[in-house]
Amino acid sequence: MSNPEPNTPPIPCSDAEWQLRVELAACYRAFVHYGWTDLIFTHLSARSPDNPEQYLINPYGLLFHEICASNLIKVDFAGNVVAGDYPYNEAGHAIHSAMLRARPDVNVALHSHTRAGMAVSCMKCGLLPLTQQANEIRDLLCYHEYGIARSGSLECERLGEDMGEKWIMVMQNHGLLTLGRNVAEAFYYLYTVESACKVQVDVMASGQDLVTPAGEIVEELARDGRQRATQNLEHVDFAWAAVLRLLDRQDPSFRN
Repeated sequence: MSNPEPNTPPIPCSDAEWQLRVELAACYRAFVHYGWTDLIFTHLSARSPDNPEQYLINPYGLLFHEICASNLIKVDFAGNVVAGDYPYNEAGHAIHSAMLRARPDVNVALHSHTRAGMAVSCMKCGLLPLTQQANEIRDLLCYHEYGIARSGSLECERLGEDMGEKWIMVMQNHGLLTLGRNVAEAFYYLYTVESACKVQVDVMASGQDLVTPAGEIVEELARDGRQRATQNLEHVDFAWAAVLRLLDRQDPSFRN
């Protein structure tokens, strides 16, 4: 068999879907680079550009460094695998189909079980206004009381209701969840909330008295964050382009 022409998808899909597959696969590799993985668990999804009730997600059983554009699977909201040779994680389907159903304005959902994210998810205080990152996302963030996500359960409905119009969720006793209109935006939100969680855990572990920015500064940062959530932001795209360059230098096989 001859090699596909440049820019021709090597599997049956539209050009738009292939581009999305490459970006989502890159996001899985970025999770590896930043230390956000949990063996084969957690999941990242992207709505199909050709069918709003189908989405791409990781094949269950692969480590994130094994994921590439061509082995992502496509699943419909009813739970049928419509493209791919692997099963999916049932909790992953429950969480991601719930988010994509509830929020037709978003196309990407990222879920993590990081040490810092889980630590903050276990704190009654939630995410504290300690850093610029935390304050920037203050009004974009919500909380969800722990429940076991299973396909078709009421927990899925509750997830969608709790997310509402927010973009970042602290899933209590569980982890973090971010949404985006594209991969770049969802990644930026996860990077931001994860950074805020790491600093909070470190500061609280130090036992030192906390310094909190003045209330008017916190409000200004939160207001800026709300306004930015309605726009396509240059710095978000620049940051994601930089991550793609990093991944290409390290191992471009996510593009396969």
